[in-house]
Amino acid sequence: MTRVTLLLLFLGLQAGASWAATDVLIETDRGRTEGMFSSKPVRQRAIVMKPDVAGDTALLIFRGAPGYANIQTVADKMRNVPNFIRPSLPLFMRARIAVVIMDCPTDQQGAPGFYPTSCLDNYRSSAEHADDVRSVMAKLRQDHGITRFFLLGHSAGTMSSRWLGKNLGPEIAGSIHSATMNNPGQRVWYSGRNFPYQDIVAPVLHVHHESDACEQTHYGIARGYAKDRLVTVRGGRPEGDPCSTHFHSYVGREEGVSKAIIEWIVTGKIVPLVDE
Repeated sequence: MTRVTLLLLFLGLQAGASWAATDVLIETDRGRTEGMFSSKPVRQRAIVMKPDVAGDTALLIFRGAPGYANIQTVADKMRNVPNFIRPSLPLFMRARIAVVIMDCPTDQQGAPGFYPTSCLDNYRSSAEHADDVRSVMAKLRQDHGITRFFLLGHSAGTMSSRWLGKNLGPEIAGSIHSATMNNPGQRVWYSGRNFPYQDIVAPVLHVHHESDACEQTHYGIARGYAKDRLVTVRGGRPEGDPCSTHFHSYVGREEGVSKAIIEWIVTGKIVPLVDE
């Protein structure tokens, strides 16, 4: 499918075209065991929301804290879709973009709770993480005809989107870093500061609310490194926890943010401001 065709699809989003999707569970055997004293094989899982009118593009999403999705079945889909993506899923389907909810592999899933106990920086920055994600990309390519892969990390998920952007190189078409963890302080995410974005080969997009009130995700820091690759979000509703919903997750601006992301995927054009 050409960029021109994709652009025409994007421009038709407002026309109210019907859409449908099929949910598919992907599971790959990673060829290692879950621990020194366990023979249980490690599984890498993901849930694919595939448009019934198929395209060649997928957006692989890495959720915020705790970072692992604990996927068992496709029924675990909606609780792991970022808050600002959830109401706009029809837009992605109409644009023929498969949405893929990524999990951490089963040897990197810690105790339940908001603060992660595993799938931390040492794993997310590793070649092993890149290989685990490659295994999902290979299944998408083989079974679903996907050839263009974009990554989206939100909040703590940007630890994956950034390191994978670097470690996967030209294997991906682009990476999107939303409400980036860039001032980790004493939290468990220690590699958020001074990331070498210049080492990411594929195109990069940053998305950040100018009034993000989470202490780990400063807009001013993001504006410094993002430069002209930044979508600034303005306004909305400061509801909920400042580090999970609130401006941090673009409450009241969900559709505008999703449309800006879709337009960049489809056309490469950056929408510099989302304020409605």
